[in-house]
Amino acid sequence: MREPIKDFYAVIPAGGIGSRLWPLSRADAPKFLHDLTGSGNSLLRDTWDRLEPLSGDDRIAVVTGRAHRAAVEKELPTIADRNVFLESEPRDSAAAIGLAAAILSRREPDVIIGAFAADHVIRGTQVFEWAVQQAVAVAREGYICTIGIQPTEAAVGFGYMRKAGELVVAGAPEATLVEKFVEKPDLDTAREYLADRSYLWNAGMFISRADVLLGEIAENQPQLYAGLMDLAEVWDDRDARGPVVDRVWPTITKIAIDYAVAEPAAAKGRLAVIPGHFDWDDVGDFASLAKLNSHGRGNDLAILGENARILADASSGIVVTQTQRIISVIGVKDIVIVDTEDALLVTTSEHAQRVKGVVDALKLTGRGDVL
Repeated sequence: MREPIKDFYAVIPAGGIGSRLWPLSRADAPKFLHDLTGSGNSLLRDTWDRLEPLSGDDRIAVVTGRAHRAAVEKELPTIADRNVFLESEPRDSAAAIGLAAAILSRREPDVIIGAFAADHVIRGTQVFEWAVQQAVAVAREGYICTIGIQPTEAAVGFGYMRKAGELVVAGAPEATLVEKFVEKPDLDTAREYLADRSYLWNAGMFISRADVLLGEIAENQPQLYAGLMDLAEVWDDRDARGPVVDRVWPTITKIAIDYAVAEPAAAKGRLAVIPGHFDWDDVGDFASLAKLNSHGRGNDLAILGENARILADASSGIVVTQTQRIISVIGVKDIVIVDTEDALLVTTSEHAQRVKGVVDALKLTGRGDVL
């Protein structure tokens, strides 16, 4: 791209700790602050670099928790102070994206926003940019638009959406309507979706005119909408903001944008999708991290960590280390080893999704010191 899209503002929700990546991902060092691909950059920085050509660096907003402000600003030294929107506590994606939409809509009534998670991996920059350009064209016509990924395997860890009829929009030749959203399926159903080319993975990317997005929230979640409007009214007044945030934020409805906006919009014929022909991964667990770093070579042992001291023989899977310990891995397949200063995880790719259960158990037993 030669020039940024003039009426476009990129929004990066940077929240959540990525509990399925414990003990690497912690409350004070969440997933988006880690380099999980060996690129030399955090996932957050990679997301910024991917979006900057589309919006310009003065039109990227990050929604994050107060505790992560310093780390976010260290990763993104050119971000404008007015574009860091701080949550006092997590209230899920509808609140995060809705807050950004409300603030930016007051500043620029006709603005189109695009929300892109801080902790996803995308490869194929030019193809990604083309998908976003198409989505913006669709958003200008008053639709909420998402970017769906054509499934490459029968994945049970992703939500799906089913494409409906073609949508004729200038500048968006691949646009279609979305008929419905589908929750994470079982394996047999996922295989059916893979064979049926009308299903796409839900990658959690949403592009819309800010006022259209807010209108959908008002229609489906009026209490959430009222709170967001109260916050946006005072957000750019530093003296007035604090008391209103303290009063309003605890009352904000906690709901995902999929339920608050996308699913109802699809049911009313207001949701469109652009298929994304780029490599995408939400790095949801260590199995996907292993696959991501082995570059599709299933017999490899992927290794992450500065100056890692790993001895491996006839093994596959992944070793992530933050220590100087020598780790020997001999004759094991699909192993997952995560070695940190105060916690060690050993599992297999097959059971990687169960790591979240360990985190839940640690909370129940009062071991929050390692979370």
